[in-house]
Amino acid sequence: MDLPPFASTSRSRLQSLYSAFDPQKHSNPSSYHANVDWWRRALHALTRSTGSLTFTADAALLQTLRIPGVGKPLSLGTVITDLQQTHALIPRSTFLTSPRSIYHSSSLPVRIASAVVGRPLWWALEHLGVVGEEGFLYSTAVKGTQWYGDYVVLDLVEQAADNVQSMQAKIESGSAADRLYTREAFRKAFAAALRQTTSGGGEEQAMSEDDADVILRYLERDRGVLVLDKNVIKFLSTQDAPADERTVTAVDRGILELKTAVDSMHRQIEAIQLKIDECTKRASMALRDKRKNVALTHLKSRKQLEDLLGKRLGSLETLEATLIRVEAAAGDVEIMKAYEQSTATLRTILAHPSLQRGHIDETMDALAEATADARDVDDAIRVGGDVALGVGVGGEGAAVDEGELEEELRALVEEQEIEARHREEEERLAKMQNKVQEEEAAPAEEKNVRQQEKERVPVAA
Repeated sequence: MDLPPFASTSRSRLQSLYSAFDPQKHSNPSSYHANVDWWRRALHALTRSTGSLTFTADAALLQTLRIPGVGKPLSLGTVITDLQQTHALIPRSTFLTSPRSIYHSSSLPVRIASAVVGRPLWWALEHLGVVGEEGFLYSTAVKGTQWYGDYVVLDLVEQAADNVQSMQAKIESGSAADRLYTREAFRKAFAAALRQTTSGGGEEQAMSEDDADVILRYLERDRGVLVLDKNVIKFLSTQDAPADERTVTAVDRGILELKTAVDSMHRQIEAIQLKIDECTKRASMALRDKRKNVALTHLKSRKQLEDLLGKRLGSLETLEATLIRVEAAAGDVEIMKAYEQSTATLRTILAHPSLQRGHIDETMDALAEATADARDVDDAIRVGGDVALGVGVGGEGAAVDEGELEEELRALVEEQEIEARHREEEERLAKMQNKVQEEEAAPAEEKNVRQQEKERVPVAA
């Protein structure tokens, strides 16, 4: 086989896995549980390759698993029985009909043993008496055909459910219609979620009714994200939605009928448009072949289809407008419920004894008295601090005279102004003296210049 883990396993290892390894449960528990885990992965890959969440265990499966030179798996019945106990595989009938979550377990030995599958500790648990000699993993080979049947692969179901929830979160826009589906609409809308989980089929592969039943049952019972009422599927707004939302109401059915009618009308319009395009194509071909009468027939058909298309578009517009109004009305109901709840909550809060008028007045009066007391304490502390400061400075605690401080400040300002005037007068006198000295020095320089000119004249002659 090309599937993992077959392709990556040696022939000698396959011969061991295909042998009757049931006695190893006691003689070599580590090897036994390693074999069981290998088969769990093998059955997972085999089921995934079929594009489904379930597989059928029967003689045909044994033949499918047959490997030339190795044979058929002799311990497959034991493996499938063991995997049922850890819920890796669940009989399809049990999965669909059980009212209790598949994750619920009231058996302590089952919970403990499930946690240690594949570990040597199993041997110790048996000897400690936590698990009986037979345990819940049978110690002897399962013979006959009692293990035949249809089985659900749990981890594939979990992956598919994750994909469905992710797609639904992207679809929802706050509209009630976005959370409502028929079974057929669900299969079409979430076929991609199954394709993402498995590797079988092409892009157009539809979700089978069997797989839809499994996913819906899991999402309803084990995830609690939707409610199912015959052919009506309703996703809940939240997992902790109130009880009144966890039922399919007449309003839900009405909205779903309108949504289904709108979807049906869209399909009709698309089909009519395709027929119009086909009539146009055939009319053109007939004209090229010079078959005028045939072309006219196709044009008449196209005209009739165009009239029908106009009517269907009008009906679609009416249906969509009705659906919008119904959704708006349903939203108004939810808003009013929120208002009513808010009003009841507010009234409950206002009815508290602490918010009664008399109690409020008493509290505010007490607050005013406490504030006044705090102010008195603050004033007393401040005055005491001033007295202490006065004792440290003057020895008698006298208060500082503000008038004296202002007089001293004015005296300082006057002294600074007098000094500034003195500096300005000195600078003015210094400038005048410099100017006189410059004027006295100028005539002496001119006299020296004239004397030098007279001395140079005879020499030139």
